[in-house]
Amino acid sequence: MKKKLLAVLLTAAMAAASMTGCGGQGASNSNASGSSTSGGAAANGGGTTDVTLKVYCPQNQIDTGIMAQQQEAFAAEHPEYNITWKTEIVGEDKCQEAVLKDVGEAADVFMFASDQLPSLVEAGAIARLGGNTEAMVKETNAESVVATVTVDDAIYGIPFTHNTFFMFYDKTILDESDIVSLEKIMAKQTADNVYNFYFESAGGWKLGAYYYGAGLSVFGPDGNDLNAGVDWNNETGVAVTNYLIDLINNPKCAYDGEISVSELAGDHRIGAWFDGSWNYDLYKGILGDDLGMAVIPTFNPDGTDHQLLGFYGSKCIGVNAKSQNMAAAVAFATFLGNEENQVLRYELSAQIPANMNASESEAVKADPLAAILIKESNEASVAQPANSVFSARYWTYANTIPTEIRSGEITKDNVQEKLDTFVKAMTE
Repeated sequence: MKKKLLAVLLTAAMAAASMTGCGGQGASNSNASGSSTSGGAAANGGGTTDVTLKVYCPQNQIDTGIMAQQQEAFAAEHPEYNITWKTEIVGEDKCQEAVLKDVGEAADVFMFASDQLPSLVEAGAIARLGGNTEAMVKETNAESVVATVTVDDAIYGIPFTHNTFFMFYDKTILDESDIVSLEKIMAKQTADNVYNFYFESAGGWKLGAYYYGAGLSVFGPDGNDLNAGVDWNNETGVAVTNYLIDLINNPKCAYDGEISVSELAGDHRIGAWFDGSWNYDLYKGILGDDLGMAVIPTFNPDGTDHQLLGFYGSKCIGVNAKSQNMAAAVAFATFLGNEENQVLRYELSAQIPANMNASESEAVKADPLAAILIKESNEASVAQPANSVFSARYWTYANTIPTEIRSGEITKDNVQEKLDTFVKAMTE
């Protein structure tokens, strides 16, 4: 299915000649019709309904003015609602935590990363989408993208951008011959105050690229077979972890939390780092034409070159299953995820549209950022596991690996013991 997404996007790029319940699980039985024109006005014979819509969105949607612009436009299109907006900054990666803290008080509409969907569904926190909204999701997205918002054949979210990462680099430090492998990146001769690489696990999100790249997995290749267990404590897993010990402790490798990428980039003091399209404008503003982009490289932990494999998912818009203003909430979520607003979000924050029609816009087709996203998805990604057991355990336990390497708690003398502990925590 994934190849269908890639084929659609790749066609767009080439044309430019260049570029987280289904019924039966508590409150998750909520089935939002998804009609963007239904609501208070129809029920009241043309009157106006007072509604309050609480929205969770990430910082970039505030800083760029996108959310305010979209809220104003939605209100203008829906005079049947007299809307009081309450907007809170909650990153897509933190949405599950914020919603599940108190579903009844959480936002009516929220943006979230697709791997959080199983937990939101099991908690009865996210509404199943139907009607026009369901049709929009199925008809305007590739099957692989639709799969990121589907549980038991039911749709629970509206994808608005692809969620994976690739590599940025500073062309004044590294060239195209350097960026093909971590070995070459780290071997590059650089000034004493320059770091060749920036290590960030992103809570396990980027860390997984090393283990999956070497052929390891969590709950099988598709991430859904609990009986398959976790194989990170085998010989290959030990080799990968030893590699990470050397990398993280290399004086030419900057470590997340100790110094920022933007600070280093501003002084031309960082060679390469992993990040996503959502921060492209930041880095482009700092480095200008000196900013390079590439797929994440290979690495060699065991005498064999392995392609690093980043997690692939989507970022989505969801509706609270306990919303007191369900019709308006679904209408707004649908509005945020439509073709026009995906193009707008792309134009203002460089988030490549998931909507196939939006991805056919002239601006997207001509964008090298879209091209590298396609290349990364084709050559260096793996579908991010999306089940509640993975979500409940992986992010907590995987994040301890780089943290304990950096603190010195994990060494080459106790790697096997530490990995055995990790696997036990993941599987028992």
